[in-house]
Amino acid sequence: MLSDDSAVEGVVFGDAGVISSLGKGGIHISSSTISVALSERLAAGHAASGQRFVAAPVFGRPDAAAAAMLFIVVAGAPDAVDACMPLFEAIGQKTFRFGENPPDVNLVKLSGNFLITSVIEALGEAMALVGKAGLDQHQYFDFLTSTLFVAPVYKTYGGLIADKKFEPAGFAAPLGFKDNRLVLAAAETLRVPLPLASLIYNRFLTLLAHGGESLDWSAISQLAAEDAGQVARPVRGV
Repeated sequence: MLSDDSAVEGVVFGDAGVISSLGKGGIHISSSTISVALSERLAAGHAASGQRFVAAPVFGRPDAAAAAMLFIVVAGAPDAVDACMPLFEAIGQKTFRFGENPPDVNLVKLSGNFLITSVIEALGEAMALVGKAGLDQHQYFDFLTSTLFVAPVYKTYGGLIADKKFEPAGFAAPLGFKDNRLVLAAAETLRVPLPLASLIYNRFLTLLAHGGESLDWSAISQLAAEDAGQVARPVRGV
């Protein structure tokens, strides 16, 4: 599970990399969040070398990983996926199989991260609205997550936003920016407009321009508060 396309390319295609070192019939499991295009290259490269490639990106923050409670989305040749299932069962609470084409689950992962950032943006805007009206944001958060918005993503990120707890980063902002860029690239290839993803792209770019590299990706939520005049200092000072 590596950080980006460049890291995966170096480990797989570089000198003494995975492709040149893995035996015939061997399985490479990639849990990295990478582009659909790179996943296609990995699948083709392993096939040409008589190896098997299984894409298995995960959903869950570090605490979920430590508790073996990740959700895993996987695609690859059925026999290869079958052989890997004991590994997935050791690190996750449930594995979802999406067929034999590895790039498909990389698209699933990117679309899922896009949905998470959409929740973060919406929560940030709602919190800015009620906060400027003088309401208690923690009380508002408790109300939301006790009624219509009980999903873990609202509880996790609503709590971080209400507490303004963006350090240490569970998932760093540059990684969120990278994932947002990759989902837009996939959408461009498929000719699917994603207006909200474009807005979030600029949120991440603004956060990074203000020195937010070390912050959790949920810190983009504070840009709505800045827009509303609630935060007088740069986001990096939160």
